Amino acid sequence: MIQLKVTNEFSPLKVVVLGTAKSNGPTPALKDAYDPKSAEHIEAGTYPVEKDMVKEMEAVAAVFKKHGVTVYRPSTIEDYNQIFSRDIAFVIEDKFIIANILEDRSREIEALQHVISKIDPSKIIEFPENAHIEGGDVMPHGDYIFVGTYYGEDYKSYITARTNIKAVKHLQTLFPHKKVKSFNLRKSNTIAQDNALHLDCCFQPIGKGKCIIHKEGFLIEEEYQWLVDYFGKENCFHIDAMEMYYMNSNIFSISEDIIISEKSFTRLNTWLRSEGFTVEEVPYFEISKQEGLLRCTTMPLIRE
Repeated sequence: MIQLKVTNEFSPLKVVVLGTAKSNGPTPALKDAYDPKSAEHIEAGTYPVEKDMVKEMEAVAAVFKKHGVTVYRPSTIEDYNQIFSRDIAFVIEDKFIIANILEDRSREIEALQHVISKIDPSKIIEFPENAHIEGGDVMPHGDYIFVGTYYGEDYKSYITARTNIKAVKHLQTLFPHKKVKSFNLRKSNTIAQDNALHLDCCFQPIGKGKCIIHKEGFLIEEEYQWLVDYFGKENCFHIDAMEMYYMNSNIFSISEDIIISEKSFTRLNTWLRSEGFTVEEVPYFEISKQEGLLRCTTMPLIRE
């Protein structure tokens, strides 16, 4: 049995699910793109190909192996995108929460049955149908659960709005002892640089009391300011619009002081090292073309 435990983003990682790019299927038609960045690359003819993405994900698997982390991978579904394991489920404390995601992607959870069968069924939670949530929007942080959402009345018109207020409220009922803090994120169906698809696309806490943040990803300045005050301005690494576009906040912590990051994130990686972090650099540029990066492709099950 897997004894789930996740209370933050950076305690030492023991067990993780890493997505897979095998049998990823052909480049989608433009009308089938789930986000503006994928659409941009489909249109430009630069959408990532399977062999490149497999290579990138294997580089991450090798880093996990080096650090003694147990890695599960989804079973392969032919011609199906199974890269972003964070979207489909996430763990808070000892609960495995199955996300309520875009209907077209519902088969992804089936490919994790070999993992789910090792979890106590009483710890598995499914959200009500009208409460939409994806793991990229949810970050346990000690006494808090940070949640990215979109408050607008026009929620339904955004394919990029993935977590709604009903889900935020439901999370609070599931974890009454936690403070569930929501953040209204900037959404765009058409311009990738203006779209914070998930909370981890514009913010992420890391070890040593620090965080990575992009101010313009937040629609309400007071909510952004709350995070800056909470972490302390000197502990916030601010990224600009292009760095957000390339997913600089979507790195992944193996522990309080070891971080996996994309090798081209020069400014971020230099800062991380200057703050005493060990940075494991990997190539993940092709994966990023689908508006997701390292945090999106990983689902921690146990952190010490």
